[in-house]
Amino acid sequence: MSIPVFAECDPSIIYGVFDTLWGAGRIWDGVKGGTPDGLFEPRLIGAEPGPITLVTGVSIMPQDIADHVVATDIVFVPNVIVTTETGTAVLDRRLIAWIRQMHEAGAQMYGSCGGSLVLAEAGLLDGYEATTHWVYEPVFRKHFPEVKLRMDRVLVQNGPGHNLVCGGGASSWQDLALLIVAKYGGTEEAIRISKLFLYQWHREGQLPFASMVQNVDHGDGVITRCQDYIAQNYQRQDLIAALVHHSGLPKRSFDRRFRAATGYSPLAYVQTLRIEEAKQLLETTETGIEDICREVGYEDVASFRRLFRKQAGVSPKDYRRKFQLPDYVTGSRPPTSGKPVRPRRAAGG
Repeated sequence: MSIPVFAECDPSIIYGVFDTLWGAGRIWDGVKGGTPDGLFEPRLIGAEPGPITLVTGVSIMPQDIADHVVATDIVFVPNVIVTTETGTAVLDRRLIAWIRQMHEAGAQMYGSCGGSLVLAEAGLLDGYEATTHWVYEPVFRKHFPEVKLRMDRVLVQNGPGHNLVCGGGASSWQDLALLIVAKYGGTEEAIRISKLFLYQWHREGQLPFASMVQNVDHGDGVITRCQDYIAQNYQRQDLIAALVHHSGLPKRSFDRRFRAATGYSPLAYVQTLRIEEAKQLLETTETGIEDICREVGYEDVASFRRLFRKQAGVSPKDYRRKFQLPDYVTGSRPPTSGKPVRPRRAAGG
């Protein structure tokens, strides 16, 4: 199997995938011994000889050069760090071409986190569904509008025999690695590896981990002022009407300009911001769920719970259990004097 390494990669996924798949069928866990050969022989692929300085400043030495690799069973594309403005245009075109060639030759393709952007740049996802890290949603939609994004999913499989697989959040490489182990080594080995490395499937998707991605660089001063107004007044029951008045625009014009600038309808924007504030309260306080509901601007607790589950993928109770710091962390904090100050999120999350 092959792991193409771009200068825009960060090292954690590269090394994590390499070690996990190298260890499948090989690492002894005290219960079941491995075989000398293991299931996989991962190789790091570069565009040219010599070390690659990654975006984090870490240098990595590829084991093979793309031009020398004419066939491979699996290509695992790790995360790349790119911006909305540049997209994937900055990536090495030699590796993009090689990835496309390997797919045409029959290789199974896996893209983790921003790696799905690379698969899209190679033209492999046109007309298919895909997922990516939630922070890359604006990048993906801007540069690859022909790909249908499923941001609620951690894994999306496409193509003949599911030969195109995308992983969402940063740690979704673990799901992808376990999927590969299960495909080639069976479910028993995948379970063994998950226990050995303490990996777990992200069955609830990546919605619980997503934060609101706010567009504040759109250049529309009226909408920017409205976004600031929302951040300060999100609890108001009449917020949408107040926004229209605050903008000085006719309702239809306001709706159209707000969506064009932010990517959200005014109502969806307000709902998302309220849920983000509720997440913050669940993470950092012991405030009851009914009180949180009222604090973020809702009177009907049942409606709040439904909206929270829709946007976060889990109930408020389960979200708190998942993300509130454990006692051994909070107990290690130095004591503070006076009333605790709860950090608040900016309008963008």
